[in-house]
Amino acid sequence: MTRTYCGLPKEASPARPWWNLTSGQVERTKAARSRDEQARPEVGLHLRKLPLYSFLSLPYATRREEVGCRMNFPRSLFVALLSLTAVMTSAAASTIAYVGTYTGAQSRGIYAYRVETDAGGAPRFTSLGLAAEAVNPSFLAIDSARRLVFAVNETSDFNGQPTGAVSAFSADPATGKLTLINQQPSHGTSPCHLMLDPSGKFLLVANYSSGTVAVFPVAADGRLGEATSVVQHRGQGPNAQRQEGPHAHGVTFSPDGKLVFICDLGIDRAVAYRLDGAGKLEAVAAAGATVPPGSGPRHLVFGTDGKFAYALNEMTSTVTALQYDAATGHMTERQTLSSLPADFTGPKGAAEIAVHPSGKWLYFSNRGHDSVTLFAIKPDGTLELVAVHPTEGRTPRHFALLPGGTHLVAANQNSNTLRVYRVDPSSGRLESQGPLVAAPKPVCVAFLVTVP
Repeated sequence: MTRTYCGLPKEASPARPWWNLTSGQVERTKAARSRDEQARPEVGLHLRKLPLYSFLSLPYATRREEVGCRMNFPRSLFVALLSLTAVMTSAAASTIAYVGTYTGAQSRGIYAYRVETDAGGAPRFTSLGLAAEAVNPSFLAIDSARRLVFAVNETSDFNGQPTGAVSAFSADPATGKLTLINQQPSHGTSPCHLMLDPSGKFLLVANYSSGTVAVFPVAADGRLGEATSVVQHRGQGPNAQRQEGPHAHGVTFSPDGKLVFICDLGIDRAVAYRLDGAGKLEAVAAAGATVPPGSGPRHLVFGTDGKFAYALNEMTSTVTALQYDAATGHMTERQTLSSLPADFTGPKGAAEIAVHPSGKWLYFSNRGHDSVTLFAIKPDGTLELVAVHPTEGRTPRHFALLPGGTHLVAANQNSNTLRVYRVDPSSGRLESQGPLVAAPKPVCVAFLVTVP
């Protein structure tokens, strides 16, 4: 087999990068990459086929550790390339925003929007209508390389059984329409979050009401197999109303993909597991994190250097900065601080958290206060509150950064709108752009990016 660097033939190397190849060498690059994928179809295929602008939107540590691809580019080069993402996306790619909803009188399932860039560089959202009917598709996970969309069905009754469900769809980039591939019971009630593992072979689902986590094998065409593992969390927290038992709420993989952490609101912990090649979860008692009692951790994200993680605590609207030991998987609390102004006395309900691809900023949404908070990430991993931006709507249950981090889109669940912001590239501050986008009961935004 031709010696390759990230799928490039011997003509390309860290000393002679791909942008300096001749046209003939580029063609040999494509042929070598095809041979490499046929020889190693199971190794990192979903990542190696991602277009550059999608790949760059992944955390730096994930890009660096991509299986089967030795990344020799310095971090500074990746950060610089991020500035080209918007141009590349508008010129060569199709971007569709899928919006998950709570269904009822105003919504019937998952909705699609074409995302295009206007002359001033701002994204323009054009409604493509209902992409697929579904019951409470409240959280989505997307595999752009395979054009797949996965959704939880946040319910407690599926086919007459006391469980929620998880659905797999194939996406048509030309129309935005989704075709149901199949569904599986989620093995728990009120599934609220899901995530693909780094290999793309397994989908993990967190069931809120039952406090269970399930693993499903994913076939090449996106079809979900029967669950290979189901684990039940145990315990409770000090808040008798909200923490009477376990409530699994979020799935996060470590930067190297070796561990998976499940945020459990009911027991104030991020519980750690090892996922084996057969899709079995094994608890790792020495790993994971504990947050202050009564905080209710909802979601967890890692910084781009992989050395720190940040837990969003729903019940107290706080964020806990955690130092991560990659050798053991253990996390140590460094700091916990509020995401709200000191004089705010209304209801607290933190919802979503994300680190900007540059690694410099962290964003955090607040239901009740109806805002997105910007934190600066310091070199020591701790946070500093910079600004609190109103979302111009009610109940921002979720938000997402466009690939490259140029813009942020917040979903206002109870005012049926999306608010698009420009991210200032020097400060991370948010600037509202354009009118509010109409969306019925939006509770999740996710992007499918494909190359023509």
